[in-house]
Amino acid sequence: MDEDYGHLEIRLEKLLQEKGMSKNKLSYKAEMNWKQVDNYCTNNITRLDVFVLCKLCTVLGCKIEDLLVFHPPGEN
Repeated sequence: MDEDYGHLEIRLEKLLQEKGMSKNKLSYKAEMNWKQVDNYCTNNITRLDVFVLCKLCTVLGCKIEDLLVFHPPGEN
């Protein structure tokens, strides 16, 4: 089975730039490991953690739809 179901894009890097916040500051405020923050910034996540998503949205003052974008099958 090699069906395309689309994919999620994590826009953490863009949000950090918009908020003027560094990865170090986010990792401190969200009480997360820097490497974990970096993995979310580079979309290098295989399983999303809803608690981490809640932390990110709270610290960044954003909505989940600002952080995650679904790209349907066939869309680049």
